[in-house]
Amino acid sequence: MVTQARIPIISFIAYSGTGKTTLLTQLVTLLKEKGLRVGIVKHTHHGFDIDKKGKDSYRLREAGADQVMLASRQRWVLMAETDKTEEAHLDGVLPHLDQANLDLILVEGFKHESLPKIEVHRPSLRNPPLFLQDREIIAIATDESLTVKTDLPILDLNQPEQIVQWLLQYLSISVE
Repeated sequence: MVTQARIPIISFIAYSGTGKTTLLTQLVTLLKEKGLRVGIVKHTHHGFDIDKKGKDSYRLREAGADQVMLASRQRWVLMAETDKTEEAHLDGVLPHLDQANLDLILVEGFKHESLPKIEVHRPSLRNPPLFLQDREIIAIATDESLTVKTDLPILDLNQPEQIVQWLLQYLSISVE
């Protein structure tokens, strides 16, 4: 169970290439239009580097710094090295979010974590539905009728406004 979230949190899970990031981009835009402050945590299975070889921050990290923070007038970012032996866990990264200045956290991935999840499912991709195996899935966002029966709410993947309304109601978040 995710214990470090002090504000509403929900994850969007799906197979790679299903459209999680596209949907989240649409949802963030709509939630921001409603005046909400949204945090995002995205899981990746791939190694990544936001730094560029030759830059001072890259050189400092390569020299062995365990954490490097870049700060400017517009934004700051913290890069922290890990032990690289296991996947990231939400409870390990959530304390780094400034939750006091957010209204909700949307998570992309972390499907093995214990938190409410919306499955993004496209039957045309022929991936098996995840909701059959994961009791923490609370709704399904899809672009077609499902071939498997379920009592879970079905959200229209092509109607992000509908998903936002459902999400706000589920999380008991009111907006003016």
